Amino acid sequence: MRIALIAAAAAALAVTACSQQTEENAATTADSAGATVASAADDTAVNAEAAADNAAAATNEAAANIDAAAGTAARKTEAAADAAAKTE
Repeated sequence: MRIALIAAAAAALAVTACSQQTEENAATTADSAGATVASAADDTAVNAEAAADNAAAATNEAAANIDAAAGTAARKTEAAADAAAKTE
C-alpha cells in the first residue's frame, strides 16, 4: 500500500513538473509569436512606404514623359502647319 502511495505521490510531482515546463514553454512560444508579429508589422510598414515612394516616382516619371510627348507633338504640329503653308 505504501508503495502505491509513494508511486502516486511521485506521479503527482512529475505531472506538476511537467505542467510547469509546459507552462514555461507556452509562455516562451507566446513571447516569440508576439515578437514575430511585431517584426512582420514593422516589415509591412517599411515595404508599404517603399511601395508608395516607388509609385510616386513612377507617377512623376510618367508625368514628365507625357509633358515631353506633348512638347514633341506641338513641335511636329507646328512643323506640319509650316510645311502646309509653304505649299499653298
